[in-house]
Amino acid sequence: MADFSTLIADARQFFAELEDNNTKAWFHANKATYEARLKTPALELLQIMSAKVAELAGGEVTTKLFRAHRDVRFSKDKSPYNLHLHMLWSPQGAGAQPAFFFGVARDYATAGGGLMGFDKAQQSDWRAFAAEREGARLQGKLDALVAAGARMDPPELKRVPAPYPADHPQADLLRRKSCTIWMPLEQTQDLPGALSQVFTQINPALDDLRAFL
Repeated sequence: MADFSTLIADARQFFAELEDNNTKAWFHANKATYEARLKTPALELLQIMSAKVAELAGGEVTTKLFRAHRDVRFSKDKSPYNLHLHMLWSPQGAGAQPAFFFGVARDYATAGGGLMGFDKAQQSDWRAFAAEREGARLQGKLDALVAAGARMDPPELKRVPAPYPADHPQADLLRRKSCTIWMPLEQTQDLPGALSQVFTQINPALDDLRAFL
């Protein structure tokens, strides 16, 4: 089994050096380090955590380790490599399901979950859901998580969409086009245990997201 106790520290160090040397030549010279200290333990961590995520989500899970190479086709920044290590657990089911995430970069290590973006049909269903008692219940769970140290990105919309009033009790939810929540992580001797704790902590809120889908 891979040693996960240094994964966060190893990733932070690697990406700090990569940020100063974001070239193919440097990455290729240090590829063995990336493979041994980041990619190999990350792939094993994805598999180890799959059973826990499947238990929480109530179904099968697919995993993804995001690639090191950046897609620079439509970007002014042509730096070839990402400066983060991102992992995704996607529960399978009818339509989109709230996913679980873990990411490490030079300046963060965070775990979380949710829906990264609503499609057009989901957006309509989301607003109907958020406006009623179900939305109030979800907001209460999210508020409790934030009070416990979690983070949510600001809503994407500046104004509450019609026909809802600007002072609606769930105005924050109604202005959202996605719903994700994140908890910070520190280096730990038991990274799978720390991830399990975060995923279990946020799962009641994700249950509410599953209810509207």
